[in-house]
Amino acid sequence: MKRINTILISIAVSAAAMFTTSCVNDLNVTPIDPNIQTPEDVLNSIEAYQQLLAKCYGGLSVSASEGPDSSPDIDGIDGGYGQYMRALFHLQELPTDEASVCWNDQTIKSLHGLSWTTSDVFVTAMFSRIYYQIGLCNEFIRRAEAAEEFQGEEMDYMLAQARALRALSYYHAIDLFGNVPFATEDNSVGASGPDQILRYDLYEWLVNEIDGEDGFRDDLRPAASTEYGRTSQEFATMLLAKIYLNAEVFTADDPQGRPVISAWDECAAESKKIVDTYSLPSEWQWNFSADNNLCPEIIFAVQSDGANIQTYGSTNFVIKGSIVSGNPDWQAALGTNDGWGGLVVTPQFLDLFDESTDQRFLFTDGSEFGEQAHTREIIDNSNFASGWCQMKFTNLKHDGSPADNSTSSYPDTDYPIFRAADAYLMLAEAQLRKGGIQADGLAAYNAVRERAGLGSSSSVTLDDILDERARELYWENMRRQDLVRFGLLTSSTYLWDWKGGSYQGNSVDDRYNLYPIPTTEINSNSKLKQNPGY
Repeated sequence: MKRINTILISIAVSAAAMFTTSCVNDLNVTPIDPNIQTPEDVLNSIEAYQQLLAKCYGGLSVSASEGPDSSPDIDGIDGGYGQYMRALFHLQELPTDEASVCWNDQTIKSLHGLSWTTSDVFVTAMFSRIYYQIGLCNEFIRRAEAAEEFQGEEMDYMLAQARALRALSYYHAIDLFGNVPFATEDNSVGASGPDQILRYDLYEWLVNEIDGEDGFRDDLRPAASTEYGRTSQEFATMLLAKIYLNAEVFTADDPQGRPVISAWDECAAESKKIVDTYSLPSEWQWNFSADNNLCPEIIFAVQSDGANIQTYGSTNFVIKGSIVSGNPDWQAALGTNDGWGGLVVTPQFLDLFDESTDQRFLFTDGSEFGEQAHTREIIDNSNFASGWCQMKFTNLKHDGSPADNSTSSYPDTDYPIFRAADAYLMLAEAQLRKGGIQADGLAAYNAVRERAGLGSSSSVTLDDILDERARELYWENMRRQDLVRFGLLTSSTYLWDWKGGSYQGNSVDDRYNLYPIPTTEINSNSKLKQNPGY
């Protein structure tokens, strides 16, 4: 059973919880309730710091300190759609061929239509979550470094974990928002807000923060000796590989005219470390089942637990969002007791599969559960019966038995952030982009295919890589990034249902390769400049 222990101290889950009109305007510590203890009263033992670090982890899993949505950590952001992993799904999956939603909640249709604005609530929710996490980690680092009486090996280890979690959120920031507000434990953020860092500089900071002379990777522990759910040296390696994979995107169009950085050799080298360490278990769906905390392929995942870690986001969202309401057979097939009827995939994405042989083709039109068959095409993007539904994420164990939680109201299934198959495909792509795939890269690519029940290939193209990544990693919050890297998110080269707001699909302006800095941030911090085109 998984559990995130948090200490509800008056650090007020750091001033990141003080967000009102601005998410990053003040990262100083101010108690929400002046009648409760101050941080200095509570942070009086190494155990207290351990519990505060747990809050940094918990911020990825839940939106509130008690229950799924009792009192959201961030003022003005709904605890459901504002949960970190659900907000990430909104921005990484809904604008692509991998996911569409039939709901009419506020501006959610604008995501799949690639027509969002600077005031979009779902964009603001992700931005807010990112900087809430960064604020938590900064405050932990600041206070932990100042606690002279508790310095030692355990504190060094906790500091490395906090830095790793902060780097993860800055990685999401550079990917989604480009030039972003930047603050660390060393910055004194005043009323005017933090400075804005260029995307190019943030790329270089991230590389150095992970693997520079004072980088945190060596202060983490190997995965073999790391408690499940914590960051490890392999976590750092995967994060660094992902940053190198997208180096050309992250360093393009630099306002200072610096040359684009290509880091294919570096990406291949880091990916190879994972390939040499992790083999792929034969059961692919184990990665997305209620006992995936035992799956040897997962390097890092955001935890869920039906009893102890409850949320309306994360895997609860992707499982229930894929099931029609009121159909007990469909619900039982995914090990839950409810359906929200909202999320489907496009026919163009389904067309990427060999449906007869690929074991990863886990989709349904609902007819096997007694429903009138959904159309394969999303003819009406406000109707759940338009589009097929995923069966990849499930709240059953990988052997088909029930999850450990008793009610099935909330899943036990953790949401993978990093798993080994991604590194296998990154190795192949990096080698191919550098000049030609090598034997180990081709073997890695084929290992992914062979596990899925497909034949091996003697050659591979970049288009093959992109399609294999879609089949292997769908709904793991990577598709938008991949389409941007391949130049396909906004172009007319690849269209899908309702791209650009029309059934046939349209190209869109290239500004939609990045999200805008939310209007609330621009208005509250004169140091920030909006992304081009917004």
